[in-house]
Amino acid sequence: MSPVAPPTLRIARQLLRGGLSSLACSDEVGRGALCGPVTVAMVLITETTKTAPQGVRDSKLLTPEARRRLVPRIQRWAPSYGVGHASPGEIDEFGIIAALRLAGHRAMAQLSAPPDTVLLDGNHDYLTVPEQPAMFGPPVIVDRVPPVVTMIKADMRCAAVAAASILAKTARDEIMVGLADQHPEYGWADNKGYAAPEHIAALAALGPTPHHRVSWRLPGRDELPADADPDLADVALLDL
Repeated sequence: MSPVAPPTLRIARQLLRGGLSSLACSDEVGRGALCGPVTVAMVLITETTKTAPQGVRDSKLLTPEARRRLVPRIQRWAPSYGVGHASPGEIDEFGIIAALRLAGHRAMAQLSAPPDTVLLDGNHDYLTVPEQPAMFGPPVIVDRVPPVVTMIKADMRCAAVAAASILAKTARDEIMVGLADQHPEYGWADNKGYAAPEHIAALAALGPTPHHRVSWRLPGRDELPADADPDLADVALLDL
């Protein structure tokens, strides 16, 4: 199997040459975890931004140590960046998509200037506020969300999105390792809150903690009936 080609800024520069002065490249982590926050990072680039630091890849392709080494290099390279979180309580209260929007807005608010456009990994724009938002939806963090361009596998193709994935992953991992000290039985230092066997076993034996997304179907606590449709399983069981 041939090695995966490293991402570049070619796609981002094509967008910038379309008349943009700045582009925020964004990725998220934690959507499919059973506990902990969902985290969104944004990296702002302009036409004068140089090539991304060597070694930048989609965070899932890197070791934890490689990700940690790249963080300060990304922070020095990017003209601006931001990392936002939405808590398990906010996920339970507003739902995962609205929580992603909240985390994304918090990341955007940390940028040095509002971007002209956002390049978002995936195929769903969770950043734009719906025309008819829920009556009791999350608070408004930014006054205006710029146009959003979605791209499947953007973290594999665009170096700035890959850089955002590294910032998001390392920030969330640090939170989960800290929480693991409070609840060592769940194995969060290793599984980062996803549905690993030791995590599910602890849920079955001890139940959820205040850091779990209790509105979700949690394996070990809320198993599906034997005749249930597996396609109806909650997204909490997916490592997205």
